Amino acid sequence: MTTQTALTIGRVAQSAGVAIDTIRFYEREGLLPEPRRRPSGYREYDVGTVSRLRFIRRAKDLGFTLEEIRELLALSADRHGGVEGVRERAATRLRAIEDRIAELQRVRDGLAELVEACPGHGAPEDCPILKALAEPRA
Repeated sequence: MTTQTALTIGRVAQSAGVAIDTIRFYEREGLLPEPRRRPSGYREYDVGTVSRLRFIRRAKDLGFTLEEIRELLALSADRHGGVEGVRERAATRLRAIEDRIAELQRVRDGLAELVEACPGHGAPEDCPILKALAEPRA
């Protein structure tokens, strides 16, 4: 690697919009390859590391776990069947997000009913919110 294409960890972090500790964490987790070292011991990265970090960050933003991101990275290198696997992983993640949204909507609706039923004054033992929280789950 020439010094013109070699990047320091600080430069990679800045370019990818992540913290230096994040880069070190992803290296320990195996999401980033171990960087080359200069004779001084400093890490030396290529420009591809920035793209990989952006990939990881965007995948995390979409709700993928580190293990799922690891799989996506492996599939992205599979020139034959990788795209099918990536689509399957993304579809699975989408279903999980849709399930979570449905659950959150149920929670919101239930809480809205309790808030509507509560007069906001009176004795605590008469509060419908406190009663609902104290009841055994149905």
